[in-house]
Amino acid sequence: MRFPMPQTPPVVKNLLIINVIFLLIQTMLPFGGEFTNMLALHFWRSDDFNVAQFVTYMFLHGDFNHLFFNMFALWMFGKQLEYEIGSKRFLIFYIITGVGSGLFHMGVQEIEFMFGMMRNGFSITVGASGAIFGILLAFGLMHPNERILLLIPPIPMKAKYFVMGYGAIELLLGFMNRQGDSVAHFAHLGGMFWGWLLLAYWKKKGYIRF
Repeated sequence: MRFPMPQTPPVVKNLLIINVIFLLIQTMLPFGGEFTNMLALHFWRSDDFNVAQFVTYMFLHGDFNHLFFNMFALWMFGKQLEYEIGSKRFLIFYIITGVGSGLFHMGVQEIEFMFGMMRNGFSITVGASGAIFGILLAFGLMHPNERILLLIPPIPMKAKYFVMGYGAIELLLGFMNRQGDSVAHFAHLGGMFWGWLLLAYWKKKGYIRF
């Protein structure tokens, strides 16, 4: 994949650092459990819910693998977008897709609660995945024919097909694998949805072109 500059731009770089620091606090300090519980996104009916959690939850992760794959995607796709749309607009995009992802996920939780379908109780949600899926969506829209080399299987694929395929898989898993699944598939889709809305708005205003 081609990038216009070799250095990691400031927002992506600082997001990488912040997320690593948060995971170290979660896993290495004695109050890591309380730290996680306080900042993770709780269902709004839970006594532990706080509105600020719509922002703070996206800086927490379940374990190192969760962090690694999210941060690798942030670095791989996010730095290209930050160079193109600017650091300020990229940060806005990251926060809005992350918050929007949490709202979307909580909306699905509310529907499950109302119809007695909530399998995992008032479980917490953590991770930058919603914002990362928003970034993937943006990259696919702005660079539809850019070839991405997949890891498994190791084959090249155009970005537009990669994003559409990933979104379809998440939608399928969201509907079919609800029992005991700890992955917030609809949160991922929510990040893509809010990313699409924001990009469409910016395109209409002439702030970006694709």
